[in-house]
Amino acid sequence: MRAQAHTLEATVAGLLMLSSLVFALQMTAVTPLSASTSSQHIEDQQQSIGQGVLAAASQRGVLKPAVLYWNNSSAQFHDVGVQRFYTSGPPENRFGAMLERAFNENGIAYNVYLRFQNDKGVPITRRYVYSGVPTDNAVTATHTVTLQDDDPLYDARERPTDTSVGTANVTYPMPDTGGNLYNTVRVEVVAWRI
Repeated sequence: MRAQAHTLEATVAGLLMLSSLVFALQMTAVTPLSASTSSQHIEDQQQSIGQGVLAAASQRGVLKPAVLYWNNSSAQFHDVGVQRFYTSGPPENRFGAMLERAFNENGIAYNVYLRFQNDKGVPITRRYVYSGVPTDNAVTATHTVTLQDDDPLYDARERPTDTSVGTANVTYPMPDTGGNLYNTVRVEVVAWRI
């Protein structure tokens, strides 16, 4: 009789444990987009790639020319459509080639923004490359570029022109903030897995 009571007690305890486990599993849904250590690792890797691209572009001297890759006569970046920013891929310059190798070839979507202040100190954001709305798991990498009054604009072949950002009647979208420098631009890359 005592053995039957212990067996019944063990069975009821097992059913309670199994029921609580089933209930707990139903309360938490695990999806491919759920946060996990592996997705955090992927986000960290994407942020490192973004920081690496920006740092390498700056070190190689291609980031500033990319910011100054401006067609003064059409008042827009070279070879953009009516949107005034790149939508079908990166620009046809060395910075664009670096973005292509780092992100496009690895199935990572990205946007590039240029953030600066107008002459009244109001922050402005301008799209440079736009691939769409980032997901919740998007990461950001930034690098600052300082523009001087005598920095030239660059033509479609990435050669400096005779027109500088400080020239009168220039159509460059970033205004002169006065003082010893023209403006400071924060180049921001937002990346996410497609």
